[in-house]
Amino acid sequence: MRLTASDRPGVAQPVPVRDIPPQPWRIIFLSALAMCAVLVVGWELYWRNYGVVPGYRNSNGQWAEQRRRIDHGEGNRTVLIGASRVLFDTQLQVWEKQTGDRPIQLALEGTSPIPILKDLADDPNFTGRLLIDVSPDVFFSGFAYRGDAVPYAHKQSPSQRIGDWLSMTFLEPYVAFYDPDFALATLVRRLDWPVRPGTHPGISVRKLAVHARDRNTHMWGKVANDPEYRALARRIWAQDFADPLPEMETPEKKQKVIDEQILAAADALTKLRARGVNAIFIRPPSDGEYYAFEQRELPRAITWDLLLQRTASNGIHFEDYPEMQGYELPEWSHMSQPEAERFTAAVVPIIEREFARNAAKPEAAAH
Repeated sequence: MRLTASDRPGVAQPVPVRDIPPQPWRIIFLSALAMCAVLVVGWELYWRNYGVVPGYRNSNGQWAEQRRRIDHGEGNRTVLIGASRVLFDTQLQVWEKQTGDRPIQLALEGTSPIPILKDLADDPNFTGRLLIDVSPDVFFSGFAYRGDAVPYAHKQSPSQRIGDWLSMTFLEPYVAFYDPDFALATLVRRLDWPVRPGTHPGISVRKLAVHARDRNTHMWGKVANDPEYRALARRIWAQDFADPLPEMETPEKKQKVIDEQILAAADALTKLRARGVNAIFIRPPSDGEYYAFEQRELPRAITWDLLLQRTASNGIHFEDYPEMQGYELPEWSHMSQPEAERFTAAVVPIIEREFARNAAKPEAAAH
């Protein structure tokens, strides 16, 4: 029988020792390393075969990197803010080719531009030009899926900055499966699990875009070219089309929310204009059932027209310009890369004219 400490008062319990038999540890280590490499390469090839390409993760760290440019000597540049339409449909290389100016892209998918607008209004370093995307269901509801990006940019710790830099420098440009949409935990959550009675889980938004280091963004080719994946993207959007927006269930609640967003925009624009910032609004195209939803729930008369009137602003609405119509939007909300390049080439002259007209206003000249 094995003695314990209670059987030997005052004598410490001996540490058990287990002999490790001799093994070819070097071969075992190299075999494990080789197996790991094979599995990683296999996982990468699997996703590349699916159509995934390396690209940046569109993280808060990447957004913060672009936001810091304003405070590091580029405060007089053209800045784009808004939701995903100005992010997807504006191709920075086309804009740069036409004007010699490559804008700073600060738009965030599924996120109202109001938090960014307020942030820029409070930043005296920003004195340039501002193009504000108005996607009706996002702008006038105040929805902010990526609303944490703004505070992250101001509170980013040194370790977070180093981690973001390492990720963007050594992993994101080269590894396709590193995209968050294909993380193992994400894939497990998306399995066809049994649904509990009384619950109606929605389908989360899937990967739609490919991003460059400076956040120049275009639609992922699979959305445009794969009918099954495109149908899935449409089905995800359509989840919200059947019922009114939750925060706008009654006409009174709807008008209250719309008024709040317009007032917030007007207050921020007052600060920006006091510094001579030239700001205009743009309403990019939408199509199909998405456009029908916007027309039903957020018609132009109580949203766009009211916004321009109360903010005394210039605006570019796609319905008013033939050059902004006739584009293919595979999932009703964004353009494919070739269409986005064609759209950017057509809309930049309109934007430049509106900026010039805005700058010529007497109140702008007074500043």
